[in-house]
Amino acid sequence: MWGVVLCLVSAVAYVIAVLLQKPLLTRMSALQVTWIACTVGLVVCLPFAPQLVREVAVADTAAVASLVYLGLGPTAIAFTLWGYALARTSAGRLGATTYLVPPIAVLLGWALLDEVPPLLALAGGGLCLVRVAITRRTSLSRRRRST
Repeated sequence: MWGVVLCLVSAVAYVIAVLLQKPLLTRMSALQVTWIACTVGLVVCLPFAPQLVREVAVADTAAVASLVYLGLGPTAIAFTLWGYALARTSAGRLGATTYLVPPIAVLLGWALLDEVPPLLALAGGGLCLVRVAITRRTSLSRRRRST
């Protein structure tokens, strides 16, 4: 049950962050907003710093390097690019692009790691993407008719 609660809290926190980010991007650059968000995250995580220090002391170099890479690479770059895009479009329109993340991840896993997804998983993912395309197309055609 705690997993479900934490997932809901995470989703609500993410929505709040995006809604707060949009007005900030009118006054600051995407890099500044990302820096502020990362700083807030650092402050919130400070109570866990002693445990981090203990665990980093016994971790191997590859694990620490991977942690640093994940923090700087995919996380910081992705959120900076998200902020850049959010400053130039609506949150709803940009949010719809997140539906592309799972298929891209499957394709990258397939191409780079030889992870062959089951046929039923591909069919299910394809069905989901088709449904998203249909709903987006319907909302676009309604919007065009109303203008």
